[in-house]
Order: sequence, then structure tokens, then C-alpha cells
Amino acid sequence: MRIEIVNGQIIDPMNEVNVQGNLYIAEGEIVGVGSAPEGFVAQHRVDAQGQVVCPGFIDLSTRLREPGQTHKATILSETRAAASAGFTSLCIPPDTNPVIDTPAVLELIKDKAEQCAYAHIYPVAALTKKLAGKELSSMFALKQAGCVAVSHAQEAIHDLLVLRRAMEYAATHDLLLMYSPQEQALSNQGCAHEGAMASRYGLPGIPVAAETIALMQCIELIEQTGCRVHFRGLSCARSVVLIAKAKQLGLPVTADVAMHQLHLTDEDMQPYDSHYYVLPPLRSVQDRSTLIAAVQSGAIDSICSDHQPHNIDAKLGAFPETEPGISSLETVLPLLLRLVEQGAIELSQGIAKLSSEPARILGINSGSIAIGNVADVCVFDPATEWQVNAETWQSQGRNTPYWLATMQGKVTHTIQAGKILFALQN
Repeated sequence: MRIEIVNGQIIDPMNEVNVQGNLYIAEGEIVGVGSAPEGFVAQHRVDAQGQVVCPGFIDLSTRLREPGQTHKATILSETRAAASAGFTSLCIPPDTNPVIDTPAVLELIKDKAEQCAYAHIYPVAALTKKLAGKELSSMFALKQAGCVAVSHAQEAIHDLLVLRRAMEYAATHDLLLMYSPQEQALSNQGCAHEGAMASRYGLPGIPVAAETIALMQCIELIEQTGCRVHFRGLSCARSVVLIAKAKQLGLPVTADVAMHQLHLTDEDMQPYDSHYYVLPPLRSVQDRSTLIAAVQSGAIDSICSDHQPHNIDAKLGAFPETEPGISSLETVLPLLLRLVEQGAIELSQGIAKLSSEPARILGINSGSIAIGNVADVCVFDPATEWQVNAETWQSQGRNTPYWLATMQGKVTHTIQAGKILFALQN
């Protein structure tokens, strides 16, 4: 389809473009920025007056819950949610059931995504078989089958020798390792930040050291192996310092933070509301301030949703007995705009953290709307107000602390490879 998007504010951070103008799409690619190519006749026209036109968002951690947990969500429901939120590419962690440790599971996920007409699914392979932390997976075969990285999701690797061997294997085949730093012995089945709030409500705490010690161990192994590592879901100020030092040493490291960690702290947490139960836990106000500053400075490379939809039963019961995670794809944009309104980040920088930076980390040809690039485009109205409720929510998981909250900023069109995946109905 030939599409023209007119009168929009075009923001392309990768190419430092921020202009009022038109965008032209044909054969799944960007064919014109500002002016149409000769002979271009549009089949579909989008009037983006008062709206922002930017690269489609890329999420580095989206759990679709399929295969294995369709009672929580499905590939169909969550790709619809992603499209409604401006996401054109999704990275899928390996902790599905069965685990993504064979090319057959990988093909199953790709086939399901194709049936749902969502093209850009990027599965992440398991670092060890069944995520058991003992026997290495067939990483090379998984890379050949289409995996963009390897990961151990939230599962513990108790044996550092296994981690070292896995990193050596990954480095040999130039595979990115996505690593969620968490020392399980120190976490000790905790559910909240180890601080005043956890003590007050009698919740088992997770110290900052549970993250930083695992982070330091992995950084040491990066020096030994040369493995490229992306640290997933940082939550504390001390981790930012360690990442910055690793970058100064020239180590091949990048890092992200979940959007909710840039807004919520343990002081916001309602201890009897399990919608605030996430791992890593919501940390202190100081930690949040440092994370925001790190996003601004570039010490933290990208922002992700860390989308984890759950069924109602998973969030019932006492706080520590429920399952962690937030259904978060659809609140990423309005929460980004909230940071912009607060003066914590520039809009173009925020868009980069959701598009060009994740593309750079993954090494994929996306995250830009330059001529010749694949037409992954998000159009959003930063002024539209909406309420998070059953009528506006697309995800099958309704586990969000923002339920019934008023948000500002709404995606009006999502275009993936030149195809309109989502158009907001007025």
C-alpha cells in the first residue's frame, strides 16, 4: 500500500530530524520525507496535524505468554496491544512453555505471529536447556533459526562456571547475551525493596546488593570472555555507577530500564495491592532519580516495557504469594510523555530510547524513518487524554497499577513494514 502521512511533526532521532512535514511510504519502505517521489500516488492518506510521526517502537522484553500460558494472554491479544501502543517490533524472552531452547519452538512462535499478521517478532533463545542452568543450549543452531540474542530470563544461574562457558560460546558466535542481574541467594524469595516500607509492612526485602553483586560478577566475566552483554531491567543507583564504569573501560555493555521504574518507587507501593509487585522491585526515590538521570546521560541506553500480562488469579492473595509483573505496553507512551512534561527528558531523546537505541542493541535494520528504510512508523497525538479501562485496554492482562488512571498521549496509527496494523477509531 502507498501511504502518505501529512502535516505531522516528524521526529527521527537517529538522523537528527525534527521537522514539520510529510512522509511517504510504498512497497513497505520509506520513499519520501518532506516531498513525494516523482509519480507517487497515495492509496491511503493520514492527516497527522498536531501529531508526532516517529519510528515504530521496539521493545526489548515482551512476554506474550504463548506457547504455554494462554490463560494469561496470547500472541494475538498481545500483538494487538503492542500495535495499539505504537510498537512495531517485540523481543520475546525464552521463558515460554516449552522454553525457547530448540529451533522447533522458535518456528512455532514465528508461525503463530505470522497467523496474527505481526511480522517483527524477535525471539530470544535460552542460554541453557530448559533454563535449568546446567547444560548449554544449541546457541548456534538457534541463531541460524532466527534468534537475535540469548538470555536466562529471570531464572537463576547458580554455577558461575556455566555462565562463563555460556558467555564464551555466545562470544564465539557473536551472540548478544541479555542478562537480568539478580543474585538469588540474596534475593531470598523477597518481594519488595529492602527498606523502610518493607519493614513497616513485614514484607520480605530484596537488597540492592542482590542486583549489584550479580552485575559485578557478569562484568568480570565480560572482561574474561569478550561477550556482548545487554543488562536487562536495572533498578538501582549503584547499578548505574557500575554500568558507567564498564563503559568507560570499553567493555561491550548496554543496559535498559523498565518504564515503571522511572515513575514508581517503594513509597508509591500499596503493600496490599499486588499490582505493585514487580521484579526487580520498586526501589527508593533516590534510585529512581538516578535512573532518570542515567537515561538522560546515556548511561542507560534504552527503555523497555517489561510487559508481563497475568490472569486475575495470579494477582489474588497476599502480596508475596502472587506473581510479579505488570501489563505495561499500553502505558509506555503516556508515561514517556509524562517524563517529557516533567522536564526529565527531551521528547526526541525519549523516542530514541524506544526506537533507534533498541535497534542498535539488537543489530536490526529498524528504528529510523530515513528514505530506503523499512516503513515501521508510529503516529501519536501527545495531547489526547484517555482513561485506562476495559474499553480502551487491548491486552488480555489487566494487571497494572494505572487501572482507571487518566493518561495523556495516544497512538493514532501504527504502520509495520508499510502495513497499517492499527488505526484509532474516533
